[in-house]
Amino acid sequence: MSIEQLINDCKKNNIKAQEQLYRQYAPKLFSVCLKYSSNYTEAQDNLQDSFLLIFEKIHQFSFKGSFEGWLKRLVINHILQKYRAESFLSLVDEEIKDEVEVEIEEENVSIDFLLKIIQELPERYRLVFNLYAIDGYSHQEIAEMLNITVGTSKSNLSRARLILKGKIENNSGNSNIPLVK
Repeated sequence: MSIEQLINDCKKNNIKAQEQLYRQYAPKLFSVCLKYSSNYTEAQDNLQDSFLLIFEKIHQFSFKGSFEGWLKRLVINHILQKYRAESFLSLVDEEIKDEVEVEIEEENVSIDFLLKIIQELPERYRLVFNLYAIDGYSHQEIAEMLNITVGTSKSNLSRARLILKGKIENNSGNSNIPLVK
C-alpha cells in the first residue's frame, strides 16, 4: 500500500491503516520523544499521546511536503505544548555567557550515555538544547515556540552545554561508568 493510500485510509478512521501507520512511524517518532522527555516512560506516554493527536489531525495533512516531517513537527509541538501547560518553562536570567562548545571524541562516548545526560538536563535546558543543537531550529524559532525571548534561548543553550560538558568530563574520569558499550 502506498503512503498516500495509507494516509487516505487513516483519514477515513480505518483502524488497520492506523495500526500500519503506527508500526511504520512509531520507532522514528519514539526517538524524537526520547530526546524531549526526561525518561523512557515519559517518552512512551508522549508517543502514545502524539499518535492520538496524529489520528485526530491527519485530515489536515494536504500532501504538501514530507509526511514524516509533518509527523515529527506535530510530535515536537505537542510535547512543547504539554511542557508549556505544565509551567516547566519559567524565565531565567538572560545573562548570556560566551558560547560553550562541547567537543566529544565520538569513539569514547556512547549514544546511550549522551541520551541519558541530555534527559537529565532541567526541562527548559533540555528543550532548548534539543531544538537548537539536534533539530536545527534558530534561537528566534525556539523563542517563538517556547514563548521566551531569544536571549533566554541563548542563555538556556549555554547553560545546557556547560552542564553536558561537565558531565562528560566527570564521566571520562570515572572508571566505573563505561564510555562505550
